Amino acid sequence: MKSTRQTTRLFAAAAAISLVAAACGSDDDGDAVDTTDAPAETSATDEPAETSAPAPSAECETAVDEDDSVASLTELDFSGIDVNVGSKDFVEQFVLSQLAIVALEAGGANVTDSTNLGGTVVNRDALLAGEIDTYFEYNGTGWTVHLAQEDPSFDPDVLTTDVCVNDLGENDVRWVGVSPFNNTYGFATAGDSPAAGLDLQGMMEYVNENPDATVCMETEYPNRPDGLVLLEEATGLTIPAGQEQILDVGVIYDETATGNCTFGEIFTTDGRIPALGLVVVEDPGVHVLYNVSMTMPDSVYQQAPEAFEALADTLLSDLDNDTIAELQRRVSADGEDPRAVAEDYLTQQGLI
Repeated sequence: MKSTRQTTRLFAAAAAISLVAAACGSDDDGDAVDTTDAPAETSATDEPAETSAPAPSAECETAVDEDDSVASLTELDFSGIDVNVGSKDFVEQFVLSQLAIVALEAGGANVTDSTNLGGTVVNRDALLAGEIDTYFEYNGTGWTVHLAQEDPSFDPDVLTTDVCVNDLGENDVRWVGVSPFNNTYGFATAGDSPAAGLDLQGMMEYVNENPDATVCMETEYPNRPDGLVLLEEATGLTIPAGQEQILDVGVIYDETATGNCTFGEIFTTDGRIPALGLVVVEDPGVHVLYNVSMTMPDSVYQQAPEAFEALADTLLSDLDNDTIAELQRRVSADGEDPRAVAEDYLTQQGLI
């Protein structure tokens, strides 16, 4: 990853965000980019605007401070507190949100299930508008999309602290806890594909050398400042016209496994990767980190700060890549209900 973005990259990212904003209304349920804090477009002859964020401080330690996990979720005291839980529209979010719902109920909260709201912008707008009280968000998304910053740290604690400090200062949004797992963007191909075993540079070269090769992506990735623009910048190549397909995120895995997509955009912790025998394209460090935290308005957090910190740490501290992928596999491959998976996992952990 280059430490300083080129002007052309800034222009591409800003222009992409502007296009998405024009195409999507605030009630759009598809994954879209929140453009509230997006940098203004720059011309090729203008110097890019400075987008550096304030230096982190101790003002927001809730994400990466000491582990406040409890032995049983019944130790938490959320009695008399109403909590409306949202989520994005993919399996990992369903699992995470149900873990939170079950845990909050165990602590005595009055919980409303508003999960599967839609994409990034829908949940973020709902949180800022007070329509939901919490949802799980990713540090890479917070930094590049919600805060419109560049050059994120590749240390998960540093990046999460940076996001936590600045989102609290600018938007009164708390980031609580941080997961060990990193659900970053990636690409995969079928296990028996002649393209298996390539890294991202090799993937882009393969696509450019083979006109029948296709790259399947969901709607959000090509338009995000932390998505396709980073891949093109890192490899110096673009996907030729007519060789990219935009599909629903849930369809890409199956279409890649059957070979209808030579390469499919995936989330690296998705349980369908091992279930379908997909091979992940090696990423030398192109895509930014996506460790997850609970996000909530500070006014919600202040109702039970110790309980919310203990809740987030208890749920997230043991969720490494393998664990979250297995929980997702049970939903996406085995067809289990996300709430049942969450309850079973928390029971096995001795937490309920």
